[in-house]
Amino acid sequence: MLRLGLTGGIGSGKSTVAKILVEQGATLIDADDISRATTASGGAAITSIAAQFGPGVVNADGSMNRDAMRQRIFSDSNARQQLEAIIHPLVSNESARQAEVARQAGCALLVFDIPLLVESSRWRNQLDRVLVVDCEVTTQISRVLQRSGWTQAMVANVIASQANRTQRLAAADLVIYNNALTLDDLAAQVREILLRITL
Repeated sequence: MLRLGLTGGIGSGKSTVAKILVEQGATLIDADDISRATTASGGAAITSIAAQFGPGVVNADGSMNRDAMRQRIFSDSNARQQLEAIIHPLVSNESARQAEVARQAGCALLVFDIPLLVESSRWRNQLDRVLVVDCEVTTQISRVLQRSGWTQAMVANVIASQANRTQRLAAADLVIYNNALTLDDLAAQVREILLRITL
């Protein structure tokens, strides 16, 4: 089973590449989805988050208040590390469980969609290859503004909190430059990469 790490900055098109990989037969483990599940109502991280940050970051339905937590992270340099210390072990354990299920099912290509792959040293030794979806920062900002309703300052803060393009490209075994590709062109590049890594 080949383990492919997939990463890219916000607005890079990483999620679209993940979808194409699944359409081509890969099994996907989505670290963001797992992370969201831990902070949903009744999620495994909620009790620890409330204890660490107080009830103001938990909604009435028992889920994490993402806007309140985002503001906390931007205003407190330690808050991100504290939140990650709660969530990351849970994500790692669930990722390992899903990977084992995929292995037992005879999966040939397992794709780990990990937004913070470069920022977190624990992932690299679990992967055979790293695929980075890259684009210009101006393209990232434009895409996120179109889809999210965020302000430009919010997008800029998220981009600043992530690894920069140089850092991501330095960690890459494979790169898709997705600055102005059509969906068909992007799918063609994904298929070409699949041929290279599965031959």
